[in-house]
Amino acid sequence: MASVLKSQISFTPLSEALGARVTGIDIGKPLDAETVSVLTQAWHDHIVLIFPDQDLTQDQQLTFARNFGDTGTRSRRAEERPEGADYNAAIMLVTNVKDETGKYVGSLPDGEMYFHHDMCYMPKPHKGTMLYAIDLPSTGGNTRFSNMYRAYEQIPEELKKQLKGRTALQVYDYHMTETVDIDGDLTGIHNKWQPIFVRHPETGRTALYVNRLMTAKIDDIPRDESDAILEELYAISEAPENYYEHVWTKGELAMWDNYCSCHARTDFPATERRLLRRCTLLGEEMIPAT
Repeated sequence: MASVLKSQISFTPLSEALGARVTGIDIGKPLDAETVSVLTQAWHDHIVLIFPDQDLTQDQQLTFARNFGDTGTRSRRAEERPEGADYNAAIMLVTNVKDETGKYVGSLPDGEMYFHHDMCYMPKPHKGTMLYAIDLPSTGGNTRFSNMYRAYEQIPEELKKQLKGRTALQVYDYHMTETVDIDGDLTGIHNKWQPIFVRHPETGRTALYVNRLMTAKIDDIPRDESDAILEELYAISEAPENYYEHVWTKGELAMWDNYCSCHARTDFPATERRLLRRCTLLGEEMIPAT
């Protein structure tokens, strides 16, 4: 099988905030080391890469992902996955499609989803996510990607000083627009204290690492003050000038960096079919920025 030629690849920025469209490459084919190096550098530069006009099987998607690291597995217990306990643990179907009994065949089915970092509630969050569009509604279901480097840079200096070295509790119970009540019992609910400011392990840059869906509280700060600070941080990271909203086209694969971006989903008609296939890349413990 022919390999991809690095010289054919081009990158077109998608917004001032982040993102680039990558053309001149069939990511279903084997990639040589030089091409992987070029794509990795572009990923670090743009945070989100969009590969249009791809025709990928599940195996091809996973093979492409492994050029950039080991693929991760689902955080949800096998017996709780809508796809079924025997379904490939490296794959999540993001879909509102139902089977003949009326049960969803995948996860995160309908509606809006607040900004979040994938797997931030785990001891070693996954470093990257790849999402491939198979079926799409006529409108909505767009993905917003926020640049958390930019968000960090826009935080007032006094607030940066106050938050330096602090952590925040990340919690997730598989809801899309509801945060967890941390005053209740967290037994069986994924949660992890993570640095508020993190250093990217490969770029060395500092990023804000809180998000509306999963961040519950800042350590050693009264709850009301913590809530107010988090709202200020969300307002910065979710400002329109800091995110790119991607309108999906069938056959696109999006690849994003979870260390320095967070993402959200807009609402879409529940009566229309939406199906995307997700895989992730294993990461390491988050590094506190110094």
